[in-house]
Amino acid sequence: MERRQFLKSLTQSSAILGSGAALSILGTQCGLSSTPLKNVIVIIGDDHAAGVLGCYGNPLIQTPNLDRMAKKGIRFTHAYAQAPVCSASRQSLLTGKYPHATGVTLLTTSFPDESNVTIPEHLKQFGFKTAVIGKTHFNNGGSHGFDVNINRHHHREYLNNHPPKQIPDGKKVRPKWRPFRDPAPIWLNADMLPSPEYDADTETTFLTEQAVQFIQKNKENRFCMFVGYHEPHSPFYFPIEWEGKYKPEDVSLPKGSPDDDRWVPEIFRNLSEQDRRGIIASYYTSVDYLDSKVGQILDAVRHNKLEENTLVIYIGDQGYLLNDHKRFEKHSMWEESVRAPLILQAGGRWGKDRVVGGLTEFVDLAPTICAVLGVSAMDEAQGQSLMPMLEGRTPANKDSVFSEFLCDNKAMVRTKRWKYIFTSGKRDLGQGYATGEGPSGILHKLYDLMSDPNETKNVAGDLANSSILQMMQERMLKLFRRTDARAQDIPSDISIEKQLTLFCEPPDVGADLYAK
Repeated sequence: MERRQFLKSLTQSSAILGSGAALSILGTQCGLSSTPLKNVIVIIGDDHAAGVLGCYGNPLIQTPNLDRMAKKGIRFTHAYAQAPVCSASRQSLLTGKYPHATGVTLLTTSFPDESNVTIPEHLKQFGFKTAVIGKTHFNNGGSHGFDVNINRHHHREYLNNHPPKQIPDGKKVRPKWRPFRDPAPIWLNADMLPSPEYDADTETTFLTEQAVQFIQKNKENRFCMFVGYHEPHSPFYFPIEWEGKYKPEDVSLPKGSPDDDRWVPEIFRNLSEQDRRGIIASYYTSVDYLDSKVGQILDAVRHNKLEENTLVIYIGDQGYLLNDHKRFEKHSMWEESVRAPLILQAGGRWGKDRVVGGLTEFVDLAPTICAVLGVSAMDEAQGQSLMPMLEGRTPANKDSVFSEFLCDNKAMVRTKRWKYIFTSGKRDLGQGYATGEGPSGILHKLYDLMSDPNETKNVAGDLANSSILQMMQERMLKLFRRTDARAQDIPSDISIEKQLTLFCEPPDVGADLYAK
């Protein structure tokens, strides 16, 4: 116990102070090994906010399995999704490329297999058995390198052969999910109603059992498995057994600030406090349920004696706003939207109960997986391996992170202290989240996260910050020019603002039709 606490405090000090001596000691204490790990399992929660995990400091949520995973491994406190929208984030993760480079920045874009190489495609050439179980958001029927692809279609087939347990007459359950057609309290489950099913019959249980079976069948092979859960995405699924686990009066209710009012989607403006608390309680229940299934996968890894040679990664594909900035969604660049959980477990390979505070991006995970498994790097990957951080050689492998939401012509760059957000403001946000205020036009936002961690005051217009604003704009532009294939067609002799406007146009096939 004393050694574990020593490692934890040492790592936290190293992340904050960048102490070379402390990092050197950490490397010695962790017993670093260059022996490649055998397997990788990536578990993805859908819209999982980093603040709704016990190991991230939430005193109410019950997540014993993910907390246990953090105790056995490493928890990253500043890990960022490349996009606050499912399809773009997930395809970026799979390729190690930024969304604009994959060609997927919009929700419904079909993943272009011919111009991308995924992690499973890369690992198959080294003899890995590959599987994806659950949500992928490929928006097409391609395999994209996965030998096994099990999804909700297979669950429906299972239920046809194994009829679910009947729900008692009069039992109140959640209605069919009809977002934007029903009032927000209904499709966001403000009444905290369970799904019309028992735990044994849910898609989540089915997917978990399939993941466990894949582990058992392939424990002698090298394998790569992705497990994509739908929880805790709205309508915040949980079965009848989980009903009533959280009381709305117990949840935390962020208040937001006056600066938020202009940007709140119309659909959220008339929610009562009771509605808001009920929505959050439903979200907490869905996270609790998700945690129980993650625990079954972690148990399977241990029972099959794979804990010491398997890298297990847990992430949320992005975060989620739980009345943060007065709304319930993720389509923004607020911290709660783009910062998500990242937990790594690898049999104590790089220490246990470690907390790493350096800036990281999910685009870094593909290079990291290759390095940990001892295979060659993916040629087109644009992220950086986290190995120097894992091995304690540096507190951070980069000094800024990037995210984009080109559905709204918007991009973000964040350093340790500053966050800059650019949008061309061409339209009021679609997908049902319009503010009703109309297009904003070109907008620059700058937040000093040191003095304003809740992002309540845009200081881009302050003359004293003009050099900071320019530096952040140049940093964003440099990343676009380094990673975006359109860079050669966008003139460099026009203003930075005009260049960013062009780069923030979606490159997706059919983007014009999507906008209309």
